[in-house]
Amino acid sequence: MREFLTICLGRAGHEVEAVGGGAEAMARISAERFDLVITDLTMPQVGGMDVLRHVMRQEAPPPVLMITAFATAETAIEALKLGAYDYLNKPFKVEEIQVVVGRALERSRLAHENRRLRDELRGVGTLDHMVGRSLAMQRVFELVRKVAPTRTNVLIRGESGTGKELVARALHNLSDRSTRPFVAVNCGAIPENLMESELFGHVKGSFTGATSGREGVFTAASGGTLFLDEIGELSLAMQVKLLRVLQERRVRPVGGDREVEVDVRVVAATNRDLEAAIAAGEFRNDLYFRLDVVQVVLPPLRHRAEDIPLLVERFFERITREFGRPLRGIGPDAMDWFLGHDYPGNVRELENLVERAVALETGDILTAQHLPAQRGRSRAAENAEFADGKVDLDQAVADLERRLIGEALRRTGGVRKEAARLLHISFRSLRYRLQKLGIEVGRGDDEA
Repeated sequence: MREFLTICLGRAGHEVEAVGGGAEAMARISAERFDLVITDLTMPQVGGMDVLRHVMRQEAPPPVLMITAFATAETAIEALKLGAYDYLNKPFKVEEIQVVVGRALERSRLAHENRRLRDELRGVGTLDHMVGRSLAMQRVFELVRKVAPTRTNVLIRGESGTGKELVARALHNLSDRSTRPFVAVNCGAIPENLMESELFGHVKGSFTGATSGREGVFTAASGGTLFLDEIGELSLAMQVKLLRVLQERRVRPVGGDREVEVDVRVVAATNRDLEAAIAAGEFRNDLYFRLDVVQVVLPPLRHRAEDIPLLVERFFERITREFGRPLRGIGPDAMDWFLGHDYPGNVRELENLVERAVALETGDILTAQHLPAQRGRSRAAENAEFADGKVDLDQAVADLERRLIGEALRRTGGVRKEAARLLHISFRSLRYRLQKLGIEVGRGDDEA
């Protein structure tokens, strides 16, 4: 059936990618953007309903067409409730599948175009699965689009939870390597004695427990992109070996007697201060410069408060759809809470908070009643700034100024003259502060 559909839809002019099971499909859907997913219902290990649920968790999910020879009214209703586009019983005619696929693709195209136009009207920038209207994120998007088509190594820096892996995936998806593997490795999660085997592979019998050979991630990612997250956690010994591979583009498996050529684009990420690590002798200067050909710096969420409502809405839309919750919208008290929080865990923390609120909400509007009682910065967090006997006053003042201006703009719908009035400052002063803080808002009737 898979081969039949591949041939049938390919002859109709569609670009088709076929995989042999639900688990592989879910991995591909997480890594790439598709216009339509066709899945059987009954499959070993990971079934079609699991694939459907996984698709519905994606940002802007594509239509899903379910096919089965074991249809029942209950399963059809469940699939449609979960968000399936349609449900076809086997056997079906070639003309039938082509008509349904054509309609589904047209729906996908219209949905994508509607979202693009809506985002343009709201001044929202998008990049793969990332969104943002702040000047800081617009600059990130612009840089990623410029460097993605090249094979240049990229170093992504930012606090935990800012979306470093999303940037790495965007670099891959927007490159000519997008049809090849994207392989991600967390260097801080692998024991040091296993790291060399993880990166370069090993041959059978090379160490105790090596009962079979295994390829490393460099080989697995050949032709594609290798994402080395938390690169600052590598030991000095592994840094030397990684540097050699980056220079020579060859790997030698542990216990092997020959080298293997690899064609891999390396994207690394860290939340550490690598310059300080270099000064302390914990990170090699030559490896740093080999990785840091182009640097992408992701701002923490507290430095782009104007993106918070947008992110809340996107997470709310996806999570309510995933949970099947008929919530009509986000209440003002909930949005005020989200705007007042400081987000030490950044975008990841915001997503978790929205999920928590949606899961516990009993009404038809999302409220703040199930969000943590402590709003914004806790007293412990404030005192922590003085833990080492000093504080960055300029940064703290800038953070506060950015939050207050972002809240004033939200309350006035982006009208800057009204926001200036709320803040008891002149319009000219507000415009200066917006430029200084890198807060970008659309041109409106209030601009002369």
